[in-house]
Amino acid sequence: MNKSIHSPKAPAAIGPYSQAILAGSTLYVSGQLPVDAATGAFAGEDIETQTRQSLTNIGYILEEAGFSFSDVVKSTVYLKDIADFAAMNGVYAEFFTEPYPARAAFQVAALPKDARVEIEVVAVK
Repeated sequence: MNKSIHSPKAPAAIGPYSQAILAGSTLYVSGQLPVDAATGAFAGEDIETQTRQSLTNIGYILEEAGFSFSDVVKSTVYLKDIADFAAMNGVYAEFFTEPYPARAAFQVAALPKDARVEIEVVAVK
């Protein structure tokens, strides 16, 4: 049975989807934009600040479900500009330790609200 996970610390879904779904022992976290739930606005305009906020939002959702970043096995990073990869990667490394999750990162044509980054993860207990 699937269970919807919602953290009040992370921004609410902006469409007909859940922040995350727990399916058995696997947690699927929807793509997180760099929105600060307290203000409803982006945490900042630069890629470092936006990456940190997206990952912080993921952390809130993981915590709500009883998971942590060490349980993440796969992530996908969507970038507005692939030139931001190195700066995003530097912040990303602050949240994960070895063994690092598998990851894909690529540039997309556009992101909701004109964000610079959106990140989704899969975690397993």
